[in-house]
Amino acid sequence: MQAITQRINYLFRSTKGLTLVAIAMIALATAFFGMLSGPLAEFGVRDFVVRTFGLDLVQAQREGRIIILYHSLAMAVVAIATYFITSLLPMKEQEQVRINATITVGYLSAMIFGLSFAYGGHNWILHGLYIFGLSLVFFAGVLLAAALWPWRKEYRIQDPAYARTKSGINLERAAFFAMSASTLISVFFGAIPGAYFGNGFQSFLAEDLIREPYKTPMELAVIGHLHIMLALIAVAIALIVGRWLDFKGGWQKAAMPMMIIGSIILSLGAWFVVPFERIAHVIIYIGSGFIMLAALFLVIYGWGMLIRQRLAEQQIQKASFGQKIAALVHDPLKFGALWQMVFMNFTVSGVGIFMAVKLDEIFRIWPWREERIVLTGHWHILGAIIATIILFYYGDLTGLKGRVRKLYGWGIIIFSDLAFASVTVFEMKRLFVSEADQQSLVNWTMLLGDIGLATVLVVLAALMVWRLVDLFRKNGLWSKELVESESKRS
Repeated sequence: MQAITQRINYLFRSTKGLTLVAIAMIALATAFFGMLSGPLAEFGVRDFVVRTFGLDLVQAQREGRIIILYHSLAMAVVAIATYFITSLLPMKEQEQVRINATITVGYLSAMIFGLSFAYGGHNWILHGLYIFGLSLVFFAGVLLAAALWPWRKEYRIQDPAYARTKSGINLERAAFFAMSASTLISVFFGAIPGAYFGNGFQSFLAEDLIREPYKTPMELAVIGHLHIMLALIAVAIALIVGRWLDFKGGWQKAAMPMMIIGSIILSLGAWFVVPFERIAHVIIYIGSGFIMLAALFLVIYGWGMLIRQRLAEQQIQKASFGQKIAALVHDPLKFGALWQMVFMNFTVSGVGIFMAVKLDEIFRIWPWREERIVLTGHWHILGAIIATIILFYYGDLTGLKGRVRKLYGWGIIIFSDLAFASVTVFEMKRLFVSEADQQSLVNWTMLLGDIGLATVLVVLAALMVWRLVDLFRKNGLWSKELVESESKRS
């Protein structure tokens, strides 16, 4: 009994255990529901899964199912980001425990009951429990924002290496607060339309409305909600990486005000989509510019730091260009987190900007299906890049070392980027190949994309199996992490 209690304490009280549970839940949901689409559906796996588990897949309800699936996965990602924030930033122990406990119950309720409602027949009690879970996640966000309040005297700093005001207000903490407060407000742009489902408002996927000449305020609110929530999660992850790498100095002092201003302006732009749709995108571009510049400063600092640290370990004073590159890529986890931010510009940001600039000239001339593919791939790649950065940080958090650390890190970098690049080429194929000549390109990009994503999932599965086996060991890694967690609390 004591052994079970210790493992429960590890899984639901320590940052590493809570993160492990959330990643495992995401992995299980991704693996299970991934069998309902893509190549596995073509191989007949979908039909087998539907029959075996008695899934209710009415085609007319497809949009509603996808919305609940995406929200369920997103809640787990938000929970992981929250665990990281509460462990990285100073706050009272009772605040950390209260926030982590609330969001854990919330995302688990949303995932378990939401997916059971969506795919297992529509028992509305389950839907109520799904809404209850979402509400708990929101309340945990309120608690987090309160705990992050940067104007408390005990959280003021005097270290000149970090961004601060004259009175000592920590601008990094202020950036976390601005992100969390903006996220809480942005929730309402999805919650209010959601409250009208079945009362004159029907579920839809945002990419299906791209060429509708008129969109209702409710539809615009959902579109704005989709964009801003994903963007703010990306902001949170960038801030977490900065904290992980001890972002400081001149680059950090320049980046933090930009991150604060960018988060606020970007949020305002997404909120203005409803009343001022025509000018909202201009505001969004301005906010995005500030955030992208802040992320660039983080990358510049991080790459320089990695090179300096590795050369110092090797005791090399005058390094050649090749030695600097080798030093930069020595640690694939820290390098990978920063590299994904750079690579994102080629597969997400660059594509999005080009699409916005050439929308009427190029993309609106394409068939509707082709433009829809670009948008769908755009959002999915951004979400997947965020997931890989989380995996890099968790790999470091869980103590991966040596050859395992390199295999894990480079496996995710190489094969995830292979998938993202392949999907990007598939999205933009109409720029350089006609519909009549596209089949060979489509086949290759789909094959490479599937290979890349499948390999990343295998790497993740190996990590999960290792941690599962470790949980059954009496003196496994989990026991050491539990002791570390308890010593920090004491």
